[in-house]
Amino acid sequence: MEKQDGISKWQRELMSFKGIKSTFIIEGNINDQYFMENPENGDVSFDNLNETLNQIFNPSEAEEYDLVFCDPLFGFSDPLNHGKEALLALAGRYQEIAKKQREETQALNGNNTSGDGQISEIIRAVITRPDTVSNAKPVAVVFNFASRLVSSPDRLVSDETTMFLNLLFASKNAIRVGSNIKTLLLVVDKFNDIPAWFYLNNPNVRTVSIPNPDRAVREAFVSNYFSDLASDNPAIVRIKNKFIDMTEGMKLLELDELRRLYQKSKVPVEEITDTVSIYKFGFKENKWEAMRDKINEDISSAMRKRVKGQEQAIEKISRIIKRSVTGLSGMQHSSSGNKPRGIMFLAGPTGTGKTEIVKTVAELLFGDEKALIRFDMSEYTAEHADQKLFGAPPGYTGYDKGGQLTNAVKTNPFSVILFDEIEKAHTSIMDKFLQILEDGRMTDGQGNTVYFSETLIFFTSNAGISEEVCDTQGRVIERKMIVAPGSSYDEIQDKVEVALKTKFKPEVLNRIGKNIIVFNYITEDATSEILHKQLENIIQGVARKSKVEIKIKETAIQYLMGRCLEKDTQENGGRGIGNVVESEFINPLAEYIFDSNVKPNNVITVSSANKKIIFERQG
Repeated sequence: MEKQDGISKWQRELMSFKGIKSTFIIEGNINDQYFMENPENGDVSFDNLNETLNQIFNPSEAEEYDLVFCDPLFGFSDPLNHGKEALLALAGRYQEIAKKQREETQALNGNNTSGDGQISEIIRAVITRPDTVSNAKPVAVVFNFASRLVSSPDRLVSDETTMFLNLLFASKNAIRVGSNIKTLLLVVDKFNDIPAWFYLNNPNVRTVSIPNPDRAVREAFVSNYFSDLASDNPAIVRIKNKFIDMTEGMKLLELDELRRLYQKSKVPVEEITDTVSIYKFGFKENKWEAMRDKINEDISSAMRKRVKGQEQAIEKISRIIKRSVTGLSGMQHSSSGNKPRGIMFLAGPTGTGKTEIVKTVAELLFGDEKALIRFDMSEYTAEHADQKLFGAPPGYTGYDKGGQLTNAVKTNPFSVILFDEIEKAHTSIMDKFLQILEDGRMTDGQGNTVYFSETLIFFTSNAGISEEVCDTQGRVIERKMIVAPGSSYDEIQDKVEVALKTKFKPEVLNRIGKNIIVFNYITEDATSEILHKQLENIIQGVARKSKVEIKIKETAIQYLMGRCLEKDTQENGGRGIGNVVESEFINPLAEYIFDSNVKPNNVITVSSANKKIIFERQG
């Protein structure tokens, strides 16, 4: 909320243009409490929006404005408790003005004015006509729930159009009273909830956004309402600072609920930060603390068992995981308590183990690679694909189902998330990811806040390795390799980093930082390891299922190795090796077992001659 000198930026903005602009549209965090400090005596208050607007428009005992409140449900109301008689006198006077104007002009609404239309008609009359009362103050009309005035701002029905024409007329023709101007304040969820023609190119309108409270405001609230943290003891100060950091993105009303939760739980002040986890996730358990005991085995060794030839990548991933498990990720940032546990961007040639290493990490941390939440981003290329992940907005198909990503994290807040081939996703999705990467939170289509602060997030990409070649009609006809097998690791890394800067916005890459991990092409030594591992799996599988022993001679291994080192195979990495083993070994082996009527306890010897695999049965 950017509190400076006892007042927030949005409040200063209203004060600066009060009396100058006839119309304000206020959006954003409109249902919260707001910090304000009295400059005369230093008193601090946290009030709702109606009370805060009253303080802004009437900052001293010499009130400058008559503040009138209304909404589509109750019409004119008295939220500040001025008293029924005062309200009736005020509203009656304004209604009398509206009645006189309606008689003179027949109004724009015709003879069958709806309730909302009557309200807008009164507002129009109040703001555009001189007051009949001597020494009258200018009026400021606060129209709450203005987002609910229309069903769709782009498809207004006749009554809705008339209503906003009334308000537009009032905005453009507001009367000045002394040095101030009669004022209309529309309080909306977001600016585009009302028709754009109302405020675009209208110099009388000022749009004001209310953000969530910043750290200074949250600190002021905690200092005023969390008595157990009001201490100069260094240990308590450290707990207080951590608590404030962990509440990044929360509203003051949520902080007040946290206070009540803390009081209800009756835990010692040293455990107050646990209430943040309970508030966010519904339970206190921190699985990351338990993981330190589960991964006593060297992390790098566990990854090397499943991914071959990626030493640079494995070492870097290992360091980041250790940082994540110990909770030190992003500690240099003030909002580190809310950022994801770790963010890694794995880039490089296809089939080199990027996805496999993420599965390994999920199994290492949670004991099962199925704990991985995986999204194939090639399924999210359409313009509105972000709705599949984060949920459709109200009124759209699928709104009641929520988002695939937000639902998954809501169900399992402690998880590893993989966004595979992220370069294929629509750009709108990357814009949404900014909030997750920065704040560790996302509001889904239903308005629920989902926290990502306990997740480990992976992106994978093949960007920078090849490029599409298209014909004159824009159809892809081939893929041209940018870097080929045999290129040095430094060359691959440089090409990938250049491609990522072209493909993704700087603000996305800045949030990922130095956690871009480039994978190399599979080397000859790694190819040999992978080939031997796959052949071993086949031998064990045949022995287990068919009770047949397979002996592979060196000539067969050398032939398969030669096929695996061919350029086309190397460009496809581990998948290319698997394809060679399938076409050159598994398929002919299956045919031989079937055609030769191989029985249990038979032995098959595998060799090679004349550039093909040869099988011989014994027994």
